[in-house]
Amino acid sequence: MKQYVFAMALLVVVACKTEKKEKTNETNHEKPSTMNLSNKEKSVALLTSMETGDQTAVGYIDPTNYKQHNLAVADGLEGFGAVLQNAPADGFKANVVRSFEDGDYTFTHTIYDFFGPKIGFDVFRFEDGKIVEHWDNLIDVKPLNPSGRTQTDGPTIANDLDKTSANKALVSDFVTTILINGEMDKMGTFIDGENYIQHNPDIADGLSGLGKALEAMAQQGIAMIYTDVHKVLGEGDFVLTISEGSFADEPTSFYDLFRVADGKIVEHWDVIETIAPEETRKNDNGKFNF
Repeated sequence: MKQYVFAMALLVVVACKTEKKEKTNETNHEKPSTMNLSNKEKSVALLTSMETGDQTAVGYIDPTNYKQHNLAVADGLEGFGAVLQNAPADGFKANVVRSFEDGDYTFTHTIYDFFGPKIGFDVFRFEDGKIVEHWDNLIDVKPLNPSGRTQTDGPTIANDLDKTSANKALVSDFVTTILINGEMDKMGTFIDGENYIQHNPDIADGLSGLGKALEAMAQQGIAMIYTDVHKVLGEGDFVLTISEGSFADEPTSFYDLFRVADGKIVEHWDVIETIAPEETRKNDNGKFNF
């Protein structure tokens, strides 16, 4: 995880200079190019700039009001400067596979390479066109799952934009009813049976694949427990839930991305990350404060 924050540190340290340049352009009556981008496009540009080195993208961050929820880095510019010296010499890789927007929030699904391949979800909050807050979850890239799927393949473009609210409600109900309350007999109400496509690296497609995985965990004495849903974000048929709980008795952050079609959940991607203990945290902003 720390490799990711090093990259973000590099971007934010130079944000003040970019901010000053933008203000100069406004004084000269030049319209900044950033005004032509959606918040979703700004998020993608920022993440991609970690690989390309494009300094224009750092201007999308508010350098005086940026709150960090990655627990491995201190809040504010001082925290970024403290970890900057550890940036890798061979650079970064960042391939944004999916990007979505919901009100003042954007959420992205990205393949990274920071001292090893990783998959991550990033959530940004915007105010007045600037990024002011960031949350994330990261996991190592793993081999193909039992159905031969990767952690990121599948559809990438949001459809059914008019159904965003209904899809968010459906997924929220699913997480509460099934994952928190454990009412497994209602699973078929939410999931499209054997047509359910799974991208979790350890689980096969369909309700049968999910059932086998849960049975195998139970036999090993491994419990996956969801206790709270902290945020539900969506665009069209894609819905991201950010939840808290435990996995194998470790405090855990669950980021689950669902795709919905015809009122049923038909596809799922996730990133499960152990929450850093309090004594190791670099900020007090919390993993889930939205």
